[in-house]
This record gives sequence, C-alpha cells and structure tokens, in this order.
Amino acid sequence: MVIDQATYNKKKFRKEILVFVVKLVVYLAVLMFNFSSHDWFEKYKWLGRATNALSLFLGANLLISIGWIVMISWYLSKHRLQRLTRDNFVLGINRISSVLNTVMFLVALLTLFGANIKDLFFSLSIAAAAFALLSKEYIANMINGLIIMFSDQLSLGDQIRVGEYRGKVLDITLVNVVLQNDDDDIVLIPNSVIFSTMVLNQSKQNIKKLTIEFELDLKYQSSPDQLEQELKSVLRPFAGNITENSFSLKILEIKKDLVHYKVQFLIPRPDKETERRMRRMLINTILSFSGREVNAAENDA
Repeated sequence: MVIDQATYNKKKFRKEILVFVVKLVVYLAVLMFNFSSHDWFEKYKWLGRATNALSLFLGANLLISIGWIVMISWYLSKHRLQRLTRDNFVLGINRISSVLNTVMFLVALLTLFGANIKDLFFSLSIAAAAFALLSKEYIANMINGLIIMFSDQLSLGDQIRVGEYRGKVLDITLVNVVLQNDDDDIVLIPNSVIFSTMVLNQSKQNIKKLTIEFELDLKYQSSPDQLEQELKSVLRPFAGNITENSFSLKILEIKKDLVHYKVQFLIPRPDKETERRMRRMLINTILSFSGREVNAAENDA
C-alpha cells in the first residue's frame, strides 16, 4: 500500500507528540518517587543517584523538546510548510537538539556515578576548552555545518558543484555535506571545504547547463552552421527538455590541425536519465563526423 508524503508526515508528527507525552508522564512519575521515597534512598544510595540522573535527563530532554516544537511550529507556520518537512532550518534545529540531548545524557550519566553537579560543570568547561584547542578543525566543521543549515545558500536537494565533484545534496551534517553524483555514488565533502572552495549551485539558478566540448579535424569540411543544424536535429526528440533558443555551438579555439568546439544548452527541469541520453546521442553524432578518433570531454556547468 502506497502512503503519500502528507499522510506520512502527519503520522510521524503524531508519533513525536506521543513520545513527548510518554516522556512527560515518566518524568512526573520519577519526580513523585523522588519526593515520596526518602527511606528507600537512605537504604539504597544507588537508587537515589539513579532517580536524580533520570529526572535530570528527562527534565532537560523535555525542555529541549518543547523548544524544538515551538521553533519548528513557528518556522513551518511562517513559511507555510508541511510538518517535518526536510528543510535547512528544521535540519539545523534537529542537529542542535541532538547535541544538547547528548550533552545532558553524559551529564546525567556522570551524576549516576556520584559526580557533583557544580564540580562537574567546572570540569566540563575546562575539558571543553582543552577539546576545542585539540580539535579546532572538527569544531570549525561543526560551526560551518550549522552556518550552512541556517543559511539559504545551500539546501537539501540542490544540484551543486564543488571543485571536481558535482551532485545532489542529500544531507548536511555537523561534519560534512553528503552528495549523490551522476553515477549514484555518495560523496562526503567536509564543511570546511565548502567554505574554502568556490561552490556552484545550479539549483539556485533554477536551470542547468549541459555542456560538451570536443575537437574536430580541419579536414572535416562542413561549416559551423551545418554542424550546428545536425546537432540540433539530433536533439529534436528532446525539445521539451531544452529551454527554447538556448542551444549554441561556439568555436573556442582554432589550432593547426583541429578546431575546438563547445556545445551548450539549458535544461529547465533537471532529469538525470534524460540528460544522459541527450549527452550520448550528441557524442555519437560527433564521433560519426569523422572516422578518426575524436577527443570529446564532458562538463556540466
């Protein structure tokens, strides 16, 4: 049975609310037990530490969850988005919530083993400072990841190019940006690289360029106009996938024995399989222009 995205989002949101209610009930039960079972705590010291640690973690987790619900609800209502939509802001809030919950879990765990809260926070501040000095690159990656999440320059689903890598943004973590390239390979690019390298975001242009560069021997007698018409005729079955009047054939360089050409046109709605077919047909046509080996190189800009 197929479930549409809206129904899935509603069910997932109801599940989140149910989990929140269960945590609230457990937290209230632990608090009541703390206030009514002092004799048990005198007899079993570990039980007192366990309930204190549990109440500390659940209380912090509930506060974080309330903050999460308020922020997400405000953002989604402001932008009129569906609940639990995969969006940069939602992703950033989720990452921050996860980090805070992890920190509070560690604090609760140390409390369980009898650590003093005041001394614990003092020790943690010193440890955090030492960790920051020893892991500057990792901390920078985390900060850069949060900046990417809360900015609108890079979004989930965007088609981007970073150096020699290009692909679709699948996820943004506190460590790296996850890309899926044209071969369906998963490429992990550190957030620091995103900030230090020129990034081409083709999705923000709402178009995609398909470019093929090739060289032909000067012995090929057809004029550039004839060559352009032949290439255009090959693409006629794909007319609906090419922006009107965007096709161009340019001469980049005339060498001693070769002419360097570039074919380029715009694709209004990126479609990986259709792009692959168009590219293959163009290259087959180019190779058929002469019996000699043609040096063809492909670039998506």
